[in-house]
Amino acid sequence: MAADATSTQSSDCARVGQCARSHSVVIALSCCALATLWLRAHWPTRAQSLLCVLVASAAIGVSILIQTNPVVGLTGAANYAVLTAFVVSFHTPRLLTAVWSVGAVTLGVLIVHVAADDLALAVCAAGIIVLLNVFVAFACRAMLVLIQPDTHHGDIEQLTGLLHRDAFYQAVATLLASRSRSDDRYLVVVAVNIDSFSLLLGLSGASGGNRARVSVGQALREVVRHNAIVAHVSDHDFLVADTFTTADASPLVERIRGAISVTPQRLTASIGVVCTPLPPLAAEPPDDVLDKLIAIANQAIEQARMAGGNQVRYVLRPTLDEDPDDDEPQPDNGRIA
Repeated sequence: MAADATSTQSSDCARVGQCARSHSVVIALSCCALATLWLRAHWPTRAQSLLCVLVASAAIGVSILIQTNPVVGLTGAANYAVLTAFVVSFHTPRLLTAVWSVGAVTLGVLIVHVAADDLALAVCAAGIIVLLNVFVAFACRAMLVLIQPDTHHGDIEQLTGLLHRDAFYQAVATLLASRSRSDDRYLVVVAVNIDSFSLLLGLSGASGGNRARVSVGQALREVVRHNAIVAHVSDHDFLVADTFTTADASPLVERIRGAISVTPQRLTASIGVVCTPLPPLAAEPPDDVLDKLIAIANQAIEQARMAGGNQVRYVLRPTLDEDPDDDEPQPDNGRIA
C-alpha cells in the first residue's frame, strides 16, 4: 500500500512538473513573439499594444501560479507593477481594471496557499503588492500630468509631434498679443526646407521620408528654446518662431543646421530667416503679419535652393506693407551660410 501511494505521488509530481515545463515553454515563446513587435522599425499599433498587455498579464499570472513555492510566486506578483506603469502611460483605465482583475485573482490564489502555512506573511505580502501597484499607477499618472504640454492634442501634427500650420498661426498670434518683456525687441521666423526630399522619397520610399521628417522635427525641438514655436507645415517644410533681444538669429540657425546635419540620414536643409522689429507688428492683424513673413522666408529658401541648397538666406527688417518680392535678401541685409 505504501509503495503504491509513493508511486502514485511520484507520478502526480511528474505530471505536475511536465505541465509546469510545458507552460514555461509556451510563456517563453509568447514573450519572444511579443518582443518581435517592439524590435521592428516602427511602433506597434494600438491593437498590437493591447494584445501585448493582455498576453503579458496572462503570462505573469501563469508563471507565478506554476511555482512550487507559493512564496516565490508572491515575489513574482510584483511584476504586475511594471505592467501597471505601461498601461497607465499608454492605455485607458478600463484596460488597467482588466489587468488588475487578473492580478487580483492570481494574488488571491497565492494568498490562500501561503496562508495555510503563515497567515501573517500572506496578508503582509499581499498588502505590499497592492500598495506597490497603486503607488506606481498614481506616480505614473502624476508624471504624465507634470510633463503634459500646454498644447491641445488637436494642435499636434501626429507624425512629428510638432504643431500644424493653424496651431502655429494661433501660437504666434498669442505671442505677439501677449509680449510683455521689454528686452525682446525682434520676432524671428525661420523656415526650414529639407534638401532633395523628392530624391529621398524615391530612394527610401514613404517610410524613409517619414523617418526624415521625424528626425528633423526632433532636431528642431532639441536646439530651440523652450518657449519657441515649432511647426511641421508640409511634407518637407518646418517653421520656427521666437523672439530675440537682437536682430542676430545666426546662433539659432547654426544650431538648427548642425542638428539636421547629424540626423541618421545626414540631411541638409535650405533655410530662410526673417527678422523684424516687434513694435511695428502691432499695426496689423497677426495672421496677415505671419503670412507676409512666411512668404518672405519662403522666397529666401528658393534663393538658397537655387544656389545649390544647404545654405541660409537672411532678411532683416523687411517692409511688410509691400509685396514680398520687393524684400529679396540683399548682400548688405543678409549673409550666405
